[in-house]
Amino acid sequence: MHPPLANLSQLSDRKRNGPPLSVLTAYDYPAARLLDEAGVDLLLVGDSLGMMVLGLPDTTGVTMEMMIHHTAAVRRAVKRAPVISDLPYHAYETPEQALANARRLVEAGADAVKLEGGVDFVPQVRAIVGAGIPFVGHIGMLPQSVKEEGGYKKKGRTPEQAEKLLQDALALDEAGAAAIVLESMVPDVASDITRRIRATTIGIGAGSGTDAQVLVLHDLIGAFPWFRPPFATARADVAAEISRAAREYITACQAR
Repeated sequence: MHPPLANLSQLSDRKRNGPPLSVLTAYDYPAARLLDEAGVDLLLVGDSLGMMVLGLPDTTGVTMEMMIHHTAAVRRAVKRAPVISDLPYHAYETPEQALANARRLVEAGADAVKLEGGVDFVPQVRAIVGAGIPFVGHIGMLPQSVKEEGGYKKKGRTPEQAEKLLQDALALDEAGAAAIVLESMVPDVASDITRRIRATTIGIGAGSGTDAQVLVLHDLIGAFPWFRPPFATARADVAAEISRAAREYITACQAR
C-alpha cells in the first residue's frame, strides 16, 4: 500500500506521479477514526449527510449548523487525513457569504471547503482562495440543483455539455482550486478534463480516468440498503449485520 496523503500540498505530486487517491465521506467520530486509521487519503464531510444520516430527501435541506456539527465530530477523530467540508445549499450566494461560511467550517476543523458550480462561482472561489483557505470544486451533476434539474442526470452527453464542463473546470483551475469533484459525467469527458487541468480531479460515477475516486461511506460498506447507486461496489454488508445483531439481541431479551 502506498503511503497515504499527509496534506493537501501533496496533491499535485500525486497527480503527476500517482497512485490515484482514495476519498471517502465521513459524518461522525467513529467512522472518521476508522477510515483515518485505515489510511484513506482524503475525508469529505459531504452534505450527503442529509440523506445518509438525517433522512432528508436530498441535500437541499442541509444547513451550515449541520455541516459545522458534523465537521467538528470528524475533526475530533482524525489525526492524519485532510478533511474537506461542503458548503451547503444557499451558503455561498455572494463572495462575502462564501468566505464567511468557509471560515466557519475551517474553525470547526475543515482543512478545505467545497462548493458546487463552475464559471458562475469564480468570484466566490477567488474570495475563499484569496483568504488562504484551500478550495475544492464540484462540477457535473450537482446534487444541490436536483430540484431545478428535475432529478439526477448524467452530464457531458452532447458536445455542448462537454464543452461547458471543460470551461467550468478550467475556470475553477485558474481560480486556484486544489481539486475538483467530477460527478456523474461521461468518462471520456472526465478523462479529458483530468488531462487539461492542474487541479486534482476526484471522480464519482465518472469513470476511472480521474486522479482520485470518492464514494459515500454508506455505499461502500452496504449500510444504506434502501438505495445503492449503480457505480458503487459495496465491499461489506453492514446493514445485514446490524439487522442480524438486533434480532439476536431481541431474542436474548425475550428468553430471559
